Amino acid sequence: MMGRKFLPRGAAALALAAAAVALLAGCGSDSEGDLREWMAELRATTRPRALKVTEPTQFLPQDYEGADGVDPFNPQKLTQALRRDSEQSSANASLIAPELARRKEPLEAYPLDAMKMVGSLNKEGQPTALINVDKLLYQVKVGNHLGQNYGRIVAITETEVRLREIVQDPGGDWVERTTTLELQEGSGEKK
Repeated sequence: MMGRKFLPRGAAALALAAAAVALLAGCGSDSEGDLREWMAELRATTRPRALKVTEPTQFLPQDYEGADGVDPFNPQKLTQALRRDSEQSSANASLIAPELARRKEPLEAYPLDAMKMVGSLNKEGQPTALINVDKLLYQVKVGNHLGQNYGRIVAITETEVRLREIVQDPGGDWVERTTTLELQEGSGEKK
């Protein structure tokens, strides 16, 4: 090992870096010339293609042929439509007006899906349902209101509470619908 001379670390790294730069410089100039030559050849042989634009079709005006049909802007037709709409809205108003005028009951603050019927009984000869809401038990009778859709209890059986609700249909009209709240089997919580 005595015959070999070693370069210091920094000098060896510098010599290696200089050799790498020289190799890269030699490769870069040759391929760059090839690239320039290929680009020039491609420019010389390529011709631009222009698409022909077709002439627009001529617009030919036509006479209106629906003159003998129903005039859509007839004031009499508009008056009939407004009268029909006002009759429907007065029928809708008579359906919802009593509900808006009365005082709300406590169980109307909850949606029906948050309520559970857990039992029924006869209290003073009247069917009564037991409703569990928010960990509280309520007794309800026919005529009481439940839910957020103006639901009024119309019948109570051993297994269900039947409600009449007033909801808006897709057209915005108020309509009645029947809904049931069924007895929840095994609703008692085990600890």
